[in-house]
Amino acid sequence: MDRYGGGFHLSEETPVYVISVAAQLSGLHPQTLRQYDRLGLVSPGRTSGRGRRYSARDIELLREVQRLSQEEGINLAGVKHILELRQQVEELREELIHLQNELAAARTVVSRHRRAVAETDRLPVRRTSVVMWHQRPVDD
Repeated sequence: MDRYGGGFHLSEETPVYVISVAAQLSGLHPQTLRQYDRLGLVSPGRTSGRGRRYSARDIELLREVQRLSQEEGINLAGVKHILELRQQVEELREELIHLQNELAAARTVVSRHRRAVAETDRLPVRRTSVVMWHQRPVDD
């Protein structure tokens, strides 16, 4: 709960920072943030009046774009490609986790079915007497 008694929770994804605050937090000029938005590098949330609102994750991403651009010397098109590849890797990781969970569930079902089949193989057999059968000779 917040100090006013509300029950909301801010996550890393919650867009709360106006562009001036986001610029200060990221160490970039507001115009740079607008440029990154136009290029699709960092796309902040929007208010109903179309104002930009940056999340904590957006701030981290702004810093990473700046690092790749300034420290690594990668042009913005390259940075965009790197970010897209990272996003694809993250999506594939999530899909892998989902598929691993499905596989584990399927293995559990198969295991239950195998146990059920094994139990049916153990049905009690009535043992009474053994009859020997001999073929009769055919009379000509």
